Amino acid sequence: MLRIITDYGGLLLVAMGRTLLLALLGLFFACIIGLIFGIMSVVHNRPCNIIAQVFVDAIRGVPMIVLAFFVYFGVPYLFNTIIGGFSVTLTALQAGTICLALNCGAYMSEIIRAGIQSVDIGQMEAARSLGLTYAMAMRRIILPQAIRTMIPSIINQFIITLKDTSILSVIGFPELVNTAKNVQANTFMSFQTWAIVGVMYLIVITILSRSAKRMERRLNVDR
Repeated sequence: MLRIITDYGGLLLVAMGRTLLLALLGLFFACIIGLIFGIMSVVHNRPCNIIAQVFVDAIRGVPMIVLAFFVYFGVPYLFNTIIGGFSVTLTALQAGTICLALNCGAYMSEIIRAGIQSVDIGQMEAARSLGLTYAMAMRRIILPQAIRTMIPSIINQFIITLKDTSILSVIGFPELVNTAKNVQANTFMSFQTWAIVGVMYLIVITILSRSAKRMERRLNVDR
């Protein structure tokens, strides 16, 4: 184990950095996707509600490894061969970010929907009675209150997304699991390699979990 730490420790730390970067990129775009479809699911518009529900059900109903293969191999094939006239290629980072953003975005949509619905309906009615448009009331009154309840769930979703990055080793992105496979192949030390990787994940996820619990307690006190 000491040999792995001394010879490959730096490589594994770089791979953990790539893992965190991928998770952060995925979460960032997932928040945008989740906000769009989360609001679409609560507006009083039936077509918007249906579109949001179809998106959430479709993405959540597909295993992430299938989604990863579809984005990495299927989307370029669709544009280059079936549609034609395009020359589309995706790097492992781009495909991984899209995959995580879509997968996490479906869950973020539900988190945002629940956060918005947790705000008393009287808040919206009062805002509208004061002359605010629906969009202004949502942006200035509802969302700021809803975010307080959503933050712990968003951190928990980031933890899930961080763990989901390991699936993207199948498309060749050099995150922690993919790098660990190479280390194992070079050293023939399976137990030691995966024990180190497990501890690295455990440290990062424990820090994030404690942060989520601390933030949740603080928000409960401030209410």
